[in-house]
Amino acid sequence: MRYLLDTTLLIDHAKGRPSAEALVRTLFENPNDLYICDIVVAEALSGGSEIERGGINALMRAVEYVSIPPEAAVWAGTSRQTRRAIGPRSLADALIGGLAWSLQAMVVTRNPADFERQGVPVLAYE
Repeated sequence: MRYLLDTTLLIDHAKGRPSAEALVRTLFENPNDLYICDIVVAEALSGGSEIERGGINALMRAVEYVSIPPEAAVWAGTSRQTRRAIGPRSLADALIGGLAWSLQAMVVTRNPADFERQGVPVLAYE
Protein backbone atom coordinates (compact mmCIF):
# COMPACT_ATOMS: atom_id res chain seq x y z
CA MET A 1 0.00 0.00 0.00
CA ARG A 2 1.11 3.57 -0.63
CA TYR A 3 0.81 6.21 2.06
CA LEU A 4 1.60 9.92 2.01
CA LEU A 5 2.30 11.08 5.55
CA ASP A 6 0.68 14.37 6.52
CA THR A 7 2.27 16.93 8.78
CA THR A 8 0.01 15.97 11.69
CA LEU A 9 1.49 12.47 11.83
CA LEU A 10 5.08 13.67 11.90
CA ILE A 11 4.40 16.23 14.63
CA ASP A 12 2.22 13.90 16.71
CA HIS A 13 4.79 11.11 16.46
CA ALA A 14 7.59 13.47 17.53
CA LYS A 15 5.50 14.65 20.49
CA GLY A 16 4.89 11.07 21.59
CA ARG A 17 1.16 10.94 20.89
CA PRO A 18 0.32 7.25 21.48
CA SER A 19 -2.04 6.86 18.51
CA ALA A 20 0.55 8.34 16.14
CA GLU A 21 3.35 6.20 17.55
CA ALA A 22 1.24 3.04 17.20
CA LEU A 23 0.25 3.91 13.63
CA VAL A 24 3.84 4.65 12.56
CA ARG A 25 4.92 1.33 14.06
CA THR A 26 2.16 -0.48 12.12
CA LEU A 27 3.04 1.29 8.87
CA PHE A 28 6.68 0.25 9.17
CA GLU A 29 5.86 -3.34 10.19
CA ASN A 30 4.08 -3.97 6.89
CA PRO A 31 5.38 -3.77 3.32
CA ASN A 32 4.20 -0.23 2.54
CA ASP A 33 5.54 2.60 0.43
CA LEU A 34 5.75 5.62 2.74
CA TYR A 35 6.18 9.12 1.33
CA ILE A 36 6.57 12.72 2.47
CA CYS A 37 6.77 15.88 0.38
CA ASP A 38 8.21 19.38 0.53
CA ILE A 39 5.06 20.90 2.03
CA VAL A 40 4.99 18.37 4.86
CA VAL A 41 8.69 18.91 5.55
CA ALA A 42 8.31 22.71 5.69
CA GLU A 43 5.17 22.58 7.85
CA ALA A 44 6.54 19.97 10.25
CA LEU A 45 9.85 21.75 10.81
CA SER A 46 8.36 25.22 11.19
CA GLY A 47 7.67 24.78 14.89
CA GLY A 48 8.31 22.60 17.89
CA SER A 49 11.27 22.15 20.16
CA GLU A 50 14.72 21.07 19.07
CA ILE A 51 14.00 17.56 20.37
CA GLU A 52 10.70 17.40 18.44
CA ARG A 53 12.37 18.60 15.25
CA GLY A 54 15.01 15.90 15.77
CA GLY A 55 12.26 13.28 15.96
CA ILE A 56 10.62 14.69 12.85
CA ASN A 57 13.93 14.59 10.98
CA ALA A 58 14.50 10.97 12.02
CA LEU A 59 11.10 9.91 10.71
CA MET A 60 11.60 11.88 7.48
CA ARG A 61 14.88 10.07 6.82
CA ALA A 62 13.09 6.72 7.12
CA VAL A 63 10.57 7.40 4.33
CA GLU A 64 10.80 8.42 0.67
CA TYR A 65 10.80 12.12 -0.17
CA VAL A 66 8.89 13.04 -3.32
CA SER A 67 8.39 16.40 -4.98
CA ILE A 68 5.04 17.56 -6.23
CA PRO A 69 4.93 17.03 -10.01
CA PRO A 70 3.21 19.54 -12.29
CA GLU A 71 0.18 17.31 -12.92
CA ALA A 72 -0.44 17.08 -9.17
CA ALA A 73 -0.26 20.87 -8.85
CA VAL A 74 -2.74 21.25 -11.71
CA TRP A 75 -5.04 18.70 -10.05
CA ALA A 76 -4.80 20.59 -6.73
CA GLY A 77 -5.66 23.91 -8.35
CA THR A 78 -8.57 22.40 -10.21
CA SER A 79 -9.75 20.69 -7.02
CA ARG A 80 -9.80 23.99 -5.14
CA GLN A 81 -11.51 25.81 -8.00
CA THR A 82 -14.25 23.24 -8.59
CA ARG A 83 -14.97 22.60 -4.92
CA ARG A 84 -14.79 26.24 -3.78
CA ALA A 85 -16.61 26.48 -0.44
CA ILE A 86 -16.35 22.77 0.33
CA GLY A 87 -12.83 22.31 -1.01
CA PRO A 88 -9.60 22.03 0.93
CA ARG A 89 -9.12 24.82 3.46
CA SER A 90 -5.56 25.57 2.45
CA LEU A 91 -3.42 25.50 -0.64
CA ALA A 92 -0.99 23.25 1.26
CA ASP A 93 -3.71 20.64 1.84
CA ALA A 94 -4.79 20.87 -1.80
CA LEU A 95 -1.20 20.22 -2.94
CA ILE A 96 -0.75 17.31 -0.52
CA GLY A 97 -4.03 15.91 -1.83
CA GLY A 98 -2.85 16.39 -5.40
CA LEU A 99 0.34 14.50 -4.68
CA ALA A 100 -1.62 11.68 -3.03
CA TRP A 101 -3.80 11.55 -6.13
CA SER A 102 -0.76 11.37 -8.44
CA LEU A 103 0.90 8.66 -6.32
CA GLN A 104 -2.36 6.76 -5.87
CA ALA A 105 -1.65 6.94 -2.16
CA MET A 106 -3.71 7.38 0.98
CA VAL A 107 -3.01 10.45 3.12
CA VAL A 108 -2.24 9.52 6.73
CA THR A 109 -3.62 12.33 8.87
CA ARG A 110 -5.41 13.35 12.05
CA ASN A 111 -7.44 15.82 9.93
CA PRO A 112 -9.25 13.57 7.44
CA ALA A 113 -11.83 16.16 6.34
CA ASP A 114 -9.02 18.29 4.85
CA PHE A 115 -8.46 15.58 2.23
CA GLU A 116 -11.80 13.81 2.04
CA ARG A 117 -13.23 17.08 0.68
CA GLN A 118 -11.03 16.48 -2.36
CA GLY A 119 -12.06 12.85 -2.75
CA VAL A 120 -8.61 11.66 -1.67
CA PRO A 121 -8.44 8.39 0.28
CA VAL A 122 -7.43 8.83 3.90
CA LEU A 123 -6.07 6.71 6.73
CA ALA A 124 -7.16 8.66 9.79
CA TYR A 125 -6.07 8.38 13.41
CA GLU A 126 -6.99 10.25 16.58
